[in-house]
Amino acid sequence: MLLHHYRFQPDESLFDVAAFRAELARERQPIPAFKQALATLHERLDARFRQGSDIRDLIHGRAWCLDRLLEVAWERFDWHDDGIALLAVGGYGRGELHPYSDIDLLLLLEHDDDTPYREALTGFITFLWDIGLEIGQSVRSLNDCEREARADITVITNLLETRTLAGPERLRGAMRERLSARHMWSSAAFFEGKWQEQITRHYKHNNSEYHLEPNIKSAPGGLRDIQMIGWVAKRHFGPLRYEDVVAQGFMNDAELRILSQGQAFLWQVRYALHMLTGRAEDRLLFDHQRALAALFGYVDTRWRLAVEQFMKAYYRHVTALAGLNDMLLQHFDEVILRAGEALEVKPINPRFETKGGYSAAPPQRLRTPTGGAARTVPGDGSAPRDRGRARRHHPPDPRPPPPDR
Repeated sequence: MLLHHYRFQPDESLFDVAAFRAELARERQPIPAFKQALATLHERLDARFRQGSDIRDLIHGRAWCLDRLLEVAWERFDWHDDGIALLAVGGYGRGELHPYSDIDLLLLLEHDDDTPYREALTGFITFLWDIGLEIGQSVRSLNDCEREARADITVITNLLETRTLAGPERLRGAMRERLSARHMWSSAAFFEGKWQEQITRHYKHNNSEYHLEPNIKSAPGGLRDIQMIGWVAKRHFGPLRYEDVVAQGFMNDAELRILSQGQAFLWQVRYALHMLTGRAEDRLLFDHQRALAALFGYVDTRWRLAVEQFMKAYYRHVTALAGLNDMLLQHFDEVILRAGEALEVKPINPRFETKGGYSAAPPQRLRTPTGGAARTVPGDGSAPRDRGRARRHHPPDPRPPPPDR
């Protein structure tokens, strides 16, 4: 199976929900059993990480196991009727959880009045804290979701990625209909809002991937840049996987390979950071860099320190991801949002022009390094994308390169 054609398959050896239910039936107090289940899951996943298991199985597997635990916890409370549902949102809604990731939950009400569910809501949220889950929860009605999503692009972004964990699926369907691009945040408006967010975020990191102590989530080329591509594509095309984005023509297979390999590498680094620090840590500080280099098997050589080898791999991946992010967002702006629009062309010099605000190369005859004619390129003004394709013929490997010996 190709790296970028991955499909998660649940592994019940991580968490046997039937055996857990049977254990709960024997116990007088459920909290110790839930705590032990979470601790065992944590230990098993960390052991598999150290053994070199596929990082995607670990990230998606943790979310899958937590889904099962939350289903069991939900069943312990009386919810009065089917006017409430439990949804995973944000990263958890994508089915992704690192060891200390935020566990974001939405308790979605069909109607504005929460009185019938108030006691159960209080008990359920308290129970989750008691068993040791660090949750971020919100209780909203359909009307609340619609109002807040219309006013705040951060809210609509979180609600783009949801899954129903318990309760009726129809409530999530009703929410998605109300929040669709037909009613608010059109593709163009959403894209513009997220693009401005990214500009602001990159500015905070000096618009550079090459920080000495980078933030693997927020800095250019980090995980947020990958998520940005997914958010924009999902808002335009609807719920889909990255492979479906390729089928829609928004991304090609080589670009998907760079994205998948870069994500796998950053997931490895982030998982290791969480595991080593015992908290949600995204900063690749100097001490962490040395520890991770040792964890991933790098050793000092006469020519290069282990930490230098590791950071070289990091910079290679985030540089490729930052370039891919820039190119795909430009492509989205040009080809999808402004499709059919007459783009203004302004010459810069005999070799370059601007088209719709972007630098481009008009059709021209290329020259070889010695000055001779090479070949004629039937350019369509999309030179930045063409240059990107040339780079993408040699994508980086998803794993850290073997240490120098």
